[in-house]
Parts: sequence; structure tokens; C-alpha cells
Amino acid sequence: MKVLVTGGAGYIGSTTCKALEEAGHTPVVLDSLLTGPRVFVKDRIFYEGDIADRGLVTHIVEEHPDLDATIHMAARIVVPESVEQPYEYYRDNVAKSLELFDQLQHLGKPRVLFSSSASLYALKPEFEVTENDRLETNSPYARTKLMMEMVLQDMAAATDLRAIILRYFNPIGSDPDLESGIYAKEPSHVLGQLVMTARGQKESFTITGVDHPTRDGTGIRDYIHVWDLAQAHVRAVEKFDEVLATEGSTSTVINVGTGDGVTVRELVAAFERVYGAKVPITEAPPRPGDAVGAFANVDKAHRLLDWQAQHSIDEAIDSALKWGAKRREILGYE
Repeated sequence: MKVLVTGGAGYIGSTTCKALEEAGHTPVVLDSLLTGPRVFVKDRIFYEGDIADRGLVTHIVEEHPDLDATIHMAARIVVPESVEQPYEYYRDNVAKSLELFDQLQHLGKPRVLFSSSASLYALKPEFEVTENDRLETNSPYARTKLMMEMVLQDMAAATDLRAIILRYFNPIGSDPDLESGIYAKEPSHVLGQLVMTARGQKESFTITGVDHPTRDGTGIRDYIHVWDLAQAHVRAVEKFDEVLATEGSTSTVINVGTGDGVTVRELVAAFERVYGAKVPITEAPPRPGDAVGAFANVDKAHRLLDWQAQHSIDEAIDSALKWGAKRREILGYE
């Protein structure tokens, strides 16, 4: 199969491209390089540009008429930033995606696998969420993801477009061969912050939010190794038509997580166990847009994709630490 991957220079995107290649498929990368580093593209087929550039999308399809599907990952993703810059988030995540979807449908390339987010879910007392649970968004970022889910569902109902929506939980870790990983110079990502603290690049790791209604007061997440997340994309692309036929629908939503809830304090304890030393900790109020959190019920992913996470949280932490030591070699900065 040949698959268009928007955002294929990013953290999850580049890892998914590698997983596609290892499964015998060919990724075609479309990325503006607004955030993703060019080095992550490697020697893959690559087009630098905007997802809303209909001429460019047409050119890509003309050069690759055998494209089987599109994995749409390109997006702005930092929750606190979305609170400060809502216009940029709605423009890039919503308006530009709408242009992409319409052009793909117009060009006869209707299969879209969309990267959504577990940040859409409303708080549940037991924290485990299914795809049918109530949604309640706490940030512009989350609202952009919900809007695009609704856009895809409406377009799939009215046109030839077909959509599988993957609601990601919290990817951590790096590519198994340490060819890519978290690339932001100061990541907002919790594990990236812990690695920076362990490497002496930060004085302490800050736990944001310690009065949540969880077992230890900190937020709860479902931390999934990025390689497991990438494998879920491969299965979804390979089984695209079968999944929708089984569901009897033109679109469907699937949770992608481990099925285990881990609090931030528990993640810190796991990190210290793998790292072999304590890290200095400070506490602070929640950041703007932060959610208490949830973890995935993954029964649907098991049933439809024949997929489940294979890597432990310790393995993910170990790979993140190793990537932290290699970042300068790959990216030119720590």
C-alpha cells in the first residue's frame, strides 16, 4: 500500500512512517515543517507544503495515483498554547483540514485515518472511557479535534469520504532504533520534561495539578509507547475497508491506549525506577486547558484492529531516556 501521511515529519508521524515501511508499505510525507524537523523525513518521498494547498494535494495525487489512504496527523498540539492562540489552532487544525478532506474526496482518495485525542472525554468517576462516553472539551485544542471528528462524520455520511478516527491517549517513548523522538527544545510533554530534569536541563519537574479527584491528587493518563501507537495506524490502514464493513458505517471512532490508568505521581515513580535515581519535584496548579484525564477501554481496538499495546511503561521510559542522550546527534541540540 501507498499512504499519504500529513505531519509525517513529526514525532508520531515519523514513527508511523517507519512502522508502515517495516510492514511493507510506502509512506508519502506531506509536512510544512512548521514544527517537525526535516531530518525525521529521512529519504522518504516528501512534499514540503501546506495541507490546505489544493494544488499541491492534486500534484501529489497526480504523481502517486496509487495512493490507498491518507493518515492525517498534521496539527498544532500544545494545549496551553491553544488557549493563548485560539485563532491559529482553529485555522490550522480545522479550516485547513476541511480543505484537505474536500480535495481528497474530489480527487477520488476517500480513505482518511484521522488523529484525534482522548482530551475530548468528559470526566468519569472511574476514569475508564469507551468510545461512546460523553465528551466535554476543556481547551481550544480539544475543541478542534472534536470539530474535525464531526466534520469527517458528516462528510462521510454525505459523500464518498470514509473515515476511521483514532482517539490517541498519551504517547511516550521513542522510535525503537532511536531515529526519532520528542524534538521540541523544551517539550511540554510530561516524559520529555522528566528527561530534561534528569539530564540537568531543568532544576525540577513540575507536577501541574495536585488536587484532582484521583487516587493521589494528580492527573491520570494512559501512557502508550509511540511504537505501539504507530502499529495501530498500520493495522487501521490495512484493515480500513474491513473495519467499516464490520461496523456497517461510513465512519467510526476507536480508542488507542493501553487500557491502564497511571497518575502523574505514578509515572514519576516509574521514571525514577528506570532512571535509577530521584528527580527533584515541585508542584503547581493545573495549566490552562489541562484535564483531569482518563484511560482507554480498548475492547474496540482489539475487536476491529486485532491490535493491543505490547510495550510496558518502563520500556517507553527507557527509550525516552536513550533518545534524550542521542538528541544532539540527530537534531543538533539537546
